Amino acid sequence: MSFVPLLELRGIGREYRIGQIRVNALKDIDLDVSHGEFVSVMGPSGCGKSTLLNIIGCLDLPTSGTYRLAGQSVQDLDDSELSDLRNRFIGFIFQTFHLLPHFTAQANVELPLVYRGVSKKERRERALAALEAVGLADRSRHFPLQMSGGEQQRTAIARALVGQPSVILADEPTGALDSRSGLTVMSTFERLNREQGLTIVQVSHDETVARYARRIVRLLDGSIEREEEVVGLRGA
Repeated sequence: MSFVPLLELRGIGREYRIGQIRVNALKDIDLDVSHGEFVSVMGPSGCGKSTLLNIIGCLDLPTSGTYRLAGQSVQDLDDSELSDLRNRFIGFIFQTFHLLPHFTAQANVELPLVYRGVSKKERRERALAALEAVGLADRSRHFPLQMSGGEQQRTAIARALVGQPSVILADEPTGALDSRSGLTVMSTFERLNREQGLTIVQVSHDETVARYARRIVRLLDGSIEREEEVVGLRGA
């Protein structure tokens, strides 16, 4: 049986128009991500990192090339179909936590399941399990302002996990954190990838953060400059 990557990008390009000027944010990107991989995307500001993550997350569509998510081509899907694909396969984590301040950690984590119509009992069980997975079982009834930045980001990770996605996409997940909290978050990612086989693609400008992954994809001027395997102790 032939191998099918979880994420398969071929010849991906993304062009924007600013007035009469055409800007090629991405050019001829070929990238595969397998089930259970942990990949970091790095590069200087403006190199196309976030554009690539948006295309992988079905928040944007390429202007050229093909993208298949879990074997399904996304180019011809309408907005409703793209939304359904995101909900079924992708968990998002951003630099800012986007937690509702008047909801407890548990209620914030439950929220995606509310939109899916999951029963109250199952929502509670899955939210508590997700919080336990990120080491916050004892903070489930705390509100965001009662938690540190690192705890808030781990709550956001639990919220992304609760929908049981095929892949987690993280855009500068430690960017709003101090170094100690950032390393705690990255240790959580590393453990979830190692113990649960969670597929993770993250964008980072921080070499230490990037090296928690198993593979680093370096972008320059919208193209893949090179890829490298991470060897030795992660995060070292």
